[in-house]
Amino acid sequence: MTSVLAAPAATHPVAEAYARLSEAFPGLRVSTWHTAPPSGDGWVCAAGLAAGGETLDAFLAWDDAQILRDHGRPARPDVVASFALHRYAWPACLLFTVPWFLHRRVPRLPVQDVSTQRALGRMAVRISAFACLPDDPAAALPGARVVPDEEALRAEVRSAVAGHLGPVLEGFRPRMRRGSRALWGMASDEIVEGLWHVAQLLGEEPRAVAALEQLLPGATAPYPGSAGFRTLTGPRGEPLPTRDRTTCCLYYTLRPNDTCLTCPRTHDEDRVQRLSATS
Repeated sequence: MTSVLAAPAATHPVAEAYARLSEAFPGLRVSTWHTAPPSGDGWVCAAGLAAGGETLDAFLAWDDAQILRDHGRPARPDVVASFALHRYAWPACLLFTVPWFLHRRVPRLPVQDVSTQRALGRMAVRISAFACLPDDPAAALPGARVVPDEEALRAEVRSAVAGHLGPVLEGFRPRMRRGSRALWGMASDEIVEGLWHVAQLLGEEPRAVAALEQLLPGATAPYPGSAGFRTLTGPRGEPLPTRDRTTCCLYYTLRPNDTCLTCPRTHDEDRVQRLSATS
């Protein structure tokens, strides 16, 4: 196995953001590499998933086995693919959104520069270029691309995520019963729900909600969905934040009566009851 070496925090533009991500969410640790990606011991390069061949077959087999173990029944092949795509895309989106949210820096990560070890909750990246604002001290670093303002930086987030996820979605497409709009709708959901969750752990949920509403206001190609946040009212008049997913994760195909809290199939009455029980 090739070792994974983290770049020094003083010279790496997103090292601090990834460190805070791991502190808040220990289930994901991100390292950087420079000359060769990690290999062996369960490491998978995103380029292999995008190619859609044996690497993707093995990746899907992991989910197929987990579903059978957890639910005692096999899932449809498209459901297996949907679960597998979610389990890759959710942490992959954090590679872009967390540095943007915390430090206003947006790395460019083509598929060949990202690897994952899902069993250990690890990802490894090579960052050769990133976008930032003019007043960022990192603007003088090699690979920096300075953009004029916050809206331009939001466009960089959308573009960088699309540049990475686009090939992965194409690799998964033949395994799923979904068209292009639905696949990019899934990408919208992964962007929003990943950062929303991490921001809750960081104690910065309101700021993240506002930032995500600006990032995905709706119809920002190729993303068809908006951030989708809204507020319900609890039985004591308390506000209960929720959102509407653009797509369904298909979990209902395994447990029809156990839908996700933000699923478009979950009625507001059910959401209020479940959110009130945990508030």
